[in-house]
Amino acid sequence: MRSAFQNQLDTVNAELVQMTTLVGSAMNRATQALLDADLALAEAVIDGDAQIDTLASDIEERCTDVIAQEQPVAADLRVVIGALRIAASLERMGDLAEHVAKQARLRYPRPAVPQELRGTFAVMGGVAEAIVSKTGSVIATGHVDLAPDIAAHDADMDRMHRELFTIVLSPSWSHGVEAAIDVTLLSRYYERYADHAVSATRRVVTIVTGDPYVGVSLA
Repeated sequence: MRSAFQNQLDTVNAELVQMTTLVGSAMNRATQALLDADLALAEAVIDGDAQIDTLASDIEERCTDVIAQEQPVAADLRVVIGALRIAASLERMGDLAEHVAKQARLRYPRPAVPQELRGTFAVMGGVAEAIVSKTGSVIATGHVDLAPDIAAHDADMDRMHRELFTIVLSPSWSHGVEAAIDVTLLSRYYERYADHAVSATRRVVTIVTGDPYVGVSLA
């Protein structure tokens, strides 16, 4: 019985790692579609979100079955509940990558961001790639020593989000209201993406250490 239970948990963990790979690829490609006004790539990201949703649903079903059949307690229950919450965060990260791709599609054939802000969004895409890669490593290994790095990446994303917000509110902004809304929304998607990666990492910390989960605002 214990062997079957552990096999279920191992499968769930492998699927969580697979989700980090998929949501990382989705945001990477969405960023490229955004910067290059690449409609085909944007469409591929949007279509690919279904695979992420399917994995999240499979994890939820497996965890529900484990709870019903094995009635885990203490540390085992913490692992199962943590996996459910991590899957939800990763699924939301996939949605946020899809939102970026949809914004690129909406403005096609024009770029969705002004030329002078392309560099900032390219950096945000790089930070997103780094944070989800390290989150995947934490989930795969249970080694939480990367948590401070992930928090630092999140702080960088927050800083860029604030800087972009300041730019679009500046009297020198010359691109109009529509572009200001686009930049604000896109920046928010990247900022939320990083927040969900932090949340997933903190869930792993709770699983590994038993310390209470310290939440991050995901409003």
